[in-house]
Amino acid sequence: MSFFSLFKSNNQIQSVNADDFKEVIADKTVQLIDVRTAQEFAQGTIQDAKLMDVSSGDFEHQIETLDTTCPVAVFCRSGARSMYAAKVLAKKGFPAVYNLKGGIVFWR
Repeated sequence: MSFFSLFKSNNQIQSVNADDFKEVIADKTVQLIDVRTAQEFAQGTIQDAKLMDVSSGDFEHQIETLDTTCPVAVFCRSGARSMYAAKVLAKKGFPAVYNLKGGIVFWR
């Protein structure tokens, strides 16, 4: 059984702790998205994360650039904005959506 089969369940959002999130994003097919503002992103992010500010007016347009056949992992500062983003992504049909529980605050 693969790591993803442990967490994946039909477009359901999985909120995972930092250790599990590290395992998720170790798979290079997972698209890592930082949904914070550009200012927050500039203060430090997780390696290889793409900035897609969930509070910007074009968030839904930005996520159209993602591959809907690959899983997505999202995070923000504390987990609230990324959970909102995860819900939007799940509705778009991504095979799996992972949210960093507690946000980047718990990553460090």
